[in-house]
Amino acid sequence: MASVETIKAALTRIAEQADEAIDVAEAALLLASFDHPASDLQIYREHLKAIAEAVHDEAAAADVDADNPAPEDMARALAKVMAEDFRYAGDEDTYDDLENANLMRVIERRRGLPVTLGILYIYAARAQGWAAAGLNFPGHFLIRIESRDGRRVIIDPFHGGRLMETQALRELLKLVRQDAGAELESAHYKAVSNREVLIRLQNNVKTRRMELNEVPGALEALVSMQMLDPANAGLWREAGVMHVRLGHLKHAVEAFETFVARAPDGPDRRKIGQVVQELRERLH
Repeated sequence: MASVETIKAALTRIAEQADEAIDVAEAALLLASFDHPASDLQIYREHLKAIAEAVHDEAAAADVDADNPAPEDMARALAKVMAEDFRYAGDEDTYDDLENANLMRVIERRRGLPVTLGILYIYAARAQGWAAAGLNFPGHFLIRIESRDGRRVIIDPFHGGRLMETQALRELLKLVRQDAGAELESAHYKAVSNREVLIRLQNNVKTRRMELNEVPGALEALVSMQMLDPANAGLWREAGVMHVRLGHLKHAVEAFETFVARAPDGPDRRKIGQVVQELRERLH
């Protein structure tokens, strides 16, 4: 069990690590614990270990090549353990429930968003020494599994770890974009960093809080995003807007000034500079 300050300190230490050193599952548990600081994270860490061990046992039972496993074999082992043995699945009935973006609750309920389920798949794969990463696919988090000789497959953690061939990806893109003319681009196959996975997770929390008009809660999620990616100027702009809505004009000025200091020159930067002057006049 830990206090909010202890959780923040632990998250700060993670944020200071090199990206490749970040344990996305551990970081996601810390982010989840902001809403439940009295919870014992060790319970969830033990569950993660059990998943990893189960994938190891499944790969051994299926005679998966330990030296250079085929990506399809890795994907099958992950899907068998996650979707069949542990019965993890996407929550299609209550997709927008905030619990779907909280890894602790996802572990308890065995239901979640693509990104929270994806974090579990990534953890289980990396625990075997397998190369796994989230993809820069819009609107729906997908995972790429890669063998040591460069062969790759893409899987969908929301739908039982199913393999996603080109046609399935094309159909998914049209669905999430709500555009029958949408076409796959090379950027959609690009791996995202560990920080970007965590930012994507917290963006779900922020968005749902805003939809519920829970601005303080949305701001808390945004603050955690700033801790993970302090150089992201856009996050400071968003924070300024939220502080204005909450009547925190001094904090709004500080956030907007940070945005101006870090954003490239352009109309938006100049506009926010004018907003800072207007807010300063109101403060005086």
